[in-house]
Amino acid sequence: MTFQQKLDDQIKRNKSLLCVGLDSDIEKLPVKFRNSRNPQTDFNKFIVDSTHDLVCAYKINSAFYESHGPNGLMELKDTCDYIRQKYPSIPMILDFKRGDIGNTNDGYVQFAFDYLHVDAVTVHPYMGRESLDPFLRQKNKGIFILCRTSNPGAGEFQDLLVDGKPLYQVVAEKIVKDWNKFNNCYLVVGATYPEELAKVREMVGDMVLLVPGIGSQGGNVEDTIKAGLNSQKSGVVITSSRSIIFGKNPREEAQKLRDEINTFR
Repeated sequence: MTFQQKLDDQIKRNKSLLCVGLDSDIEKLPVKFRNSRNPQTDFNKFIVDSTHDLVCAYKINSAFYESHGPNGLMELKDTCDYIRQKYPSIPMILDFKRGDIGNTNDGYVQFAFDYLHVDAVTVHPYMGRESLDPFLRQKNKGIFILCRTSNPGAGEFQDLLVDGKPLYQVVAEKIVKDWNKFNNCYLVVGATYPEELAKVREMVGDMVLLVPGIGSQGGNVEDTIKAGLNSQKSGVVITSSRSIIFGKNPREEAQKLRDEINTFR
């Protein structure tokens, strides 16, 4: 089963475009988890068990695990194994924004897909298609390429004009026309820039977009859905992390956002 098939099945099963981000910063975990022998793993199991029937995917940001060295990498691996074994129908996106020369990317590919067994990854396009070939050759996996990111300073480079077009539009056009040989390319476009999101949607047709920025970053749900939906009333994976996992009741927060998203579909 390809990433696209797995995602489509999960969207239908849970009637959800919500992706919960497991950005499990140890310093922000409830005390009962911080005092655990495996704090991130135990916390993630709690979040996943609480929300598995409300999501279309989980996104795991590797930085929160890499920062704790060997123990953190073990907890990242244990989290991925738990989701894969207990909820195998739910796709996992590893958010690690890699992009390097080809033989270095071979190592990143092995780490993500052979060791962690995730279904999709985030990468950046700055070094060109040739450098990303090790990722792009993974026909059954999802490769989410940074296009118009959600951070406040995104426009410093992404809005620079290239032949009269903002760079983010050049990236979108290139990926659709030249990079997507195996139909496994997708784009990351932030909810904090709904006008740009609408423009990207116009350019890429029904391609799935990973959309961060809802919740703590201030993205508006209605604006995001109206700008980002494709012709199938789908095509956006709305990711939210801190406002759900560190909320008073993570399940209630996830259900609230899932249902809010669905009101505008």
